[in-house]
Amino acid sequence: MPRYFGLTHHRHGDPAAAGVLLVNLGTPDAPTPRAVRRYLAEFLGDPRVVELPRWLWRIILHGYVLRVRPARSAALYQRIWTPEGSPLATGTDALAQRVQAALRAQRPGPILVRHAMRYGRPALRAALRDFAAAGVRRLIVLPLFPQYSATTTASVFDAVAREFAGWRWPPELRLVNDYHAEPLYVEALARSVEAHWQRHGRAQRLLLSFHGIPERNLHRGDPYYCQCQATARRLRERLGLEESALLVTFQSRVGRAKWLQPYTDLTLADLPAEGIKHVQVLCPGFAVDCLETLEEIAIGNHARFLHAGGERFEYIPALGAGDDHVAALTDLVLRHGQGWSEFDPGWDAARAQAQQAAARARHERIRDARR
Repeated sequence: MPRYFGLTHHRHGDPAAAGVLLVNLGTPDAPTPRAVRRYLAEFLGDPRVVELPRWLWRIILHGYVLRVRPARSAALYQRIWTPEGSPLATGTDALAQRVQAALRAQRPGPILVRHAMRYGRPALRAALRDFAAAGVRRLIVLPLFPQYSATTTASVFDAVAREFAGWRWPPELRLVNDYHAEPLYVEALARSVEAHWQRHGRAQRLLLSFHGIPERNLHRGDPYYCQCQATARRLRERLGLEESALLVTFQSRVGRAKWLQPYTDLTLADLPAEGIKHVQVLCPGFAVDCLETLEEIAIGNHARFLHAGGERFEYIPALGAGDDHVAALTDLVLRHGQGWSEFDPGWDAARAQAQQAAARARHERIRDARR
């Protein structure tokens, strides 16, 4: 068996293309305990996600977490599942299709856009090999995590590196580290808030809820907390809000370790006692709506706020496949693709085909001469 992955049908001079891979976190295939268990085993088994000694974490993971959590999580997934499937899966697919269309409208060259999940399906490995079969020789990997964290973005980079370590001929590669301060990303967030205000009016507080990570990660050099604050500051300035009108909190904590604070759930439970009866919540770190936004925020924390005495709670949806988000990601991709022929506005299909035909002819002459 060959040691390295390669395309046995490759011919020199075959058409080449550039690829753009949008990578999201992942989702179970179905809202069932079995499917959730399989997904959680892959997700929580990643050492980037849980930084504990492997032997200790395996005991906890297989001895307790994967016995108890799948049924609980499956019940939560059932609350947000749609006839089309997982909102994260369908939303990420729609986003990739719209970015593909936007790039085709702006660049004549062969640029293919696909999406993958770091955990679950469509698998990152399968997406990369599909690119190889399509002749992709230059690749941009864009993790859909605006704020960098070792628990998310770095895990994507790990998986890409592991896959390419087994390839005979990896493509030229560019990795997008983060886009937390990109003007068009901030503008997309601002416009989503303003559109919500036009329909529903302004709340007493705009609360930005980012996914949490253990606080120790911050002290070990993870820039995630600082990038969340930077996004919030730029959004507040763009919206013209006073500092007190916008709150930054962190959600989805698990375990007993101290996570980034303030916590979203505790903050929402405390606000009514402070006279804040109307809040609007935006989750800028989630490119597409998912369990953490639709169930944890829009359902669970909504109920928590009202139970504590709040009167109005509104969740502002993730950017998803909206026009402003597509424009922001397309601009990001175009800038990262600069210098590659496929991203050249003047790319000439006829000239490229002629060059490929000439290369094939040279290869065939050399091959025939050796026979």
